[in-house]
Amino acid sequence: MNEVIDHAIRIIAIGAGATLVMDGWLMFLNRLGVPIQSFNLLGRWIGHWPGGVFRHDSIVKAAPVKRELLLGWLAHYAIGIAFVVMLVAVVGPAWLATPTPLPAIITGIVTVAAPLLVMQPALGAGIASTKTNAPLRNSLKSLANHSVFGIGLYLAAMAIAAIGA
Repeated sequence: MNEVIDHAIRIIAIGAGATLVMDGWLMFLNRLGVPIQSFNLLGRWIGHWPGGVFRHDSIVKAAPVKRELLLGWLAHYAIGIAFVVMLVAVVGPAWLATPTPLPAIITGIVTVAAPLLVMQPALGAGIASTKTNAPLRNSLKSLANHSVFGIGLYLAAMAIAAIGA
């Protein structure tokens, strides 16, 4: 198989696998009674982009968009895959065949910047949820979720490397 295609398949599979691990974590938290955000709000945010609206005072109060839940889920997995592209761009494609935990976990932790500095402000929650009732708790939840994503990166990469070996 062409090396570029092989790398692309591995990146997609690792990104989807790591995102799936994170989703399992979120379902676990939800069963424990910890509130989690629905991906329809991510879809709603993205759904307003074609109209030139990138920031909302409150995404919850913004007009719903057609198929926002589907759009949110697709974006969630696409973002997970994009984070693997970022990881491989930094550490090199050899990591795909012989993954190590540290780059994966660091990537997971670094990716928490996306919700804290981009998504939450754009959705009306402020930088690091400062406009919410519990900014520290919300920020720590984001950090925990993205740390689990980092663990998922390593687990998925190990599984894909074992299958592809």
